Amino acid sequence: MTIALARSAAEPAWPFYPELLATPVPRYTSYPTAAEFVEGFDGEALGTALDHVSADAPVSLYLHIPYCREICWYCGCNTGAANRSTRLNAYLESLLREIALVGARLDGRGRIRRIAFGGGSPNAIAPQQFDALVEALTRHFTLDDPVLSVEIDPRGFGSDWAETLRRNRVTRASLGVQTLAPRLQAAIGRVQPVETIRRATQLLRGAGLDSINFDLMYGLPGQTARDLLETLDESVAMAPDRLAVFGYAHVPHLIPRQRRIDATALPDASARFRQAALAHDRLIDHGFVPVGFDHFARPGDALAEAAASGALRRNFQGFTEDQAEILIGLGASAISTFPDRLLQNEKNAGRYRERIAAGALPVNKGVIRDAEDRLRGTVIERLLTTGRAELPRAIDLAPEIARVERFEARGLVRVEDDFIELLPQALPYARTIAAVFDRYRQASVSRFSSAI
Repeated sequence: MTIALARSAAEPAWPFYPELLATPVPRYTSYPTAAEFVEGFDGEALGTALDHVSADAPVSLYLHIPYCREICWYCGCNTGAANRSTRLNAYLESLLREIALVGARLDGRGRIRRIAFGGGSPNAIAPQQFDALVEALTRHFTLDDPVLSVEIDPRGFGSDWAETLRRNRVTRASLGVQTLAPRLQAAIGRVQPVETIRRATQLLRGAGLDSINFDLMYGLPGQTARDLLETLDESVAMAPDRLAVFGYAHVPHLIPRQRRIDATALPDASARFRQAALAHDRLIDHGFVPVGFDHFARPGDALAEAAASGALRRNFQGFTEDQAEILIGLGASAISTFPDRLLQNEKNAGRYRERIAAGALPVNKGVIRDAEDRLRGTVIERLLTTGRAELPRAIDLAPEIARVERFEARGLVRVEDDFIELLPQALPYARTIAAVFDRYRQASVSRFSSAI
């Protein structure tokens, strides 16, 4: 959605309606969301889906490395400490076997056009181990000049890793920055001087990467508007091509490591709203194109172009220009997406390795997407990516339209017989409005993050 309002960063003009943002909602990187996944699925559920992949179907791959050299307190990812080489090596051996198993089941079908490495921190492994993963993918899948992207922890990223990315033709990287304010870094357990970020960025540019993303956060404990704006300005000075600015999700009942964060210092809903608005306006002032509600890209970047053309999509990496309907997840907890199903691998690394050792694809949870799920998913995705969605007549959406009236009364949406459109001031409310069309959201809201 490219809703860009000309507003002063000093006084953001988005209207603040706290009652409309009171209910936590998903980020909608899939529909149904992972909250609806159930046990009872196994490797054959994935095998059957792989059997139906056509010869020339565009396919994306995601490889999960669930290890980090240091564990940050805020992080909600499936990751553990990479402090035991035997455990890390055993995991990578299993991941290589899974690559072979999935590749054998595909038997040459599908054309791999995108490969993403995430975590955790992929650079928690040795550069030679990354080489081995890319070599295995080349051997077991049909690669069609794919775009390779890697998530990077700037701490510990050196010239050896930069050379590895160059050697493997990686062109995109995303750096976990979060904040450049030292006292906030200490408050969330991620201390990394600005020089560390700058050096990593320079190494990536020197290795030929043409797209660098910074992940930043608002809503951190003790964070002020000044803190956020200074981080944004310093980040932009390092010339990233994209920025993602996420609201910190404090859910210590789900993520025990977050108990180390002082909850009493977290900004309240009003302050979070203001910070989100300030980030949006500041980055527009710096010349970035807003993409959806929390991503920003330089004009000419593929993400900005996708947003402008209406081709923007949403998957487990967030907003993306990737048009593939099939995404195969490899590694513990990785999720695979097919038109009719979502399937998740075993989350526990030990049990994941056991399933691989037994020669089985390690799926243990998932959900079947029926026709109504697919229709509702399209409405949700289109609202979040373009701000406008056609209302399918094949399902009864009268109850949902009735619930949209409170947003319409505030001048946030326009509803006609066959479409719903977000108006310019609706951007901070996009996820909350989209959630109206989620038939599963009548309960279990406690596991989701703040709506802003």
